[in-house]
Amino acid sequence: MDPVIAGVIGAVVGLVIGIGAVVAVFMLVPSLRKKSASKQAKSIIRDAEIEGEKILKNAKIDAKQAAFEAKQQAQNEIRVMKSEALTEQAKLDAREASLNSREKDINRKEQSLDAKNDNLDKKIEAYENKTAQLDEKINAILAELEKVAGMSVKEAHDEIMSRVESKMSTEIAQYIKNAQDDAKSQAEAFAKDIIAIACDKYAQDVVTERTVAVIPLPSDDLKGRLIGREGRNIRVLEQVLGVDLVIDDTPEVITVSCFDPIRREIARRTIESLVKDGRIQPGRIEEVAAKMKKDLEVETQKAGEEAAFKLGLPRVNRELLGYVGRLKYRTSYGQNALTHSMEVAYLCGIMAGELKLDVNLARRAGLLHDIGKSVDFEMEGSHVFLGSDLAKKYNEPEIVVNSIESHHGDVEAKSVIAHLVAAADTLSAARPGSRSETMETYIKRITQLEEIAKSYDGVQQAYAMQSGREIRVMVLPERISDLEAVRLAQDMREKIETTMTYPGQIKISVIREYRAVETAK
Repeated sequence: MDPVIAGVIGAVVGLVIGIGAVVAVFMLVPSLRKKSASKQAKSIIRDAEIEGEKILKNAKIDAKQAAFEAKQQAQNEIRVMKSEALTEQAKLDAREASLNSREKDINRKEQSLDAKNDNLDKKIEAYENKTAQLDEKINAILAELEKVAGMSVKEAHDEIMSRVESKMSTEIAQYIKNAQDDAKSQAEAFAKDIIAIACDKYAQDVVTERTVAVIPLPSDDLKGRLIGREGRNIRVLEQVLGVDLVIDDTPEVITVSCFDPIRREIARRTIESLVKDGRIQPGRIEEVAAKMKKDLEVETQKAGEEAAFKLGLPRVNRELLGYVGRLKYRTSYGQNALTHSMEVAYLCGIMAGELKLDVNLARRAGLLHDIGKSVDFEMEGSHVFLGSDLAKKYNEPEIVVNSIESHHGDVEAKSVIAHLVAAADTLSAARPGSRSETMETYIKRITQLEEIAKSYDGVQQAYAMQSGREIRVMVLPERISDLEAVRLAQDMREKIETTMTYPGQIKISVIREYRAVETAK
């Protein structure tokens, strides 16, 4: 046989034998595994039964232990509750005994009160009987008195009340006079000292301003150039500057008229610059006017800052200082407003220092008290409330705002510094030479003052003296008593304060003089 074929046949036979062996092995493995698993299962079941018995025994033991502990805890709680119940019972018993005792006391008191009430009823009844008897006797006496006096009870009552009212009025007037004398004796010396110190420490020159500015000209030829062809230049000047130009026959002079001091000053500077330059035409007028307005704003700002620096005031709003500087061109009765404000600030600071108050705050309030006058030509309203609005706008302290509002009495003063501002304002305005007024205004004020004084009953004559700063009133002694004279002066003061406008203060002197005259023959 061919060796190759024999080899192939042998390989095939071997392969068949191998496959058979593998198949035999695979058929035996499940049987072996089944026997091993059966043994393991029996072992596991036996172990589980043993473990279950142990767990059951332990559970029985734990249950018995828990039941025992619960029983012990319940018994302890029962003993505590019994103890608390016994304690509460003892308290209730004690309280019940106390209530019983109180009830007995209340019963005894009620019996005592009933007895006292009975006695009181008897006394009231006896009092009413006595009152009735007294009323009968009083009526009998009054009837007898009416017969004797010839006056009814009402008439007698009215007479008594009239006498009492007269006596009380006299006593009240005497009390007011005594109180005023005491207050004056205590305060006058101190007030005079403070005011004298303030006035002695401060003095300033007074700058007098008017509502017109007179501008000198090198020659009268410039008047025609200022008027311009067909009045063109003067119309532009008045329109741009907001003033009235008075060009009359006065040689080498023109007059600028305007109630607004700022516009008047800008106009004065503009015209002076135009005259000096010689070029007078509408375009040049507008250019120079704008430049002078800007220059004046710089100067007012500088003036306000210098005022604050001289007074030593820290941290004043820069825009507010611009308004302060504008007071330099504002006057009141001829008194420069910035000079007046600085005077008031100095006086307030001196008086505040004497009183141990905040000197810087007092000076600040004094400097800003008339700040409203810097805008009262531009806005509607009193300078008092315009100034208050400005101070509030720039977050000034409440004391400063109140000082501005109260320095003319429009609002009640809420601090000592506010009173000092009012006093310093009066001092600065009332000193001789500080202010001026027209003759017409002066005569009207004097006449009104004398008419108010003469309007009261019992006044014989009245004279206004010291430029209207004092009114002397002569009264009839047979109609006005000394105490009534005090009351008359007070009434005049109130009427003058409410009906008149005047600078400074007015002193009212009521004079009562009785003369007994006889002639020896």
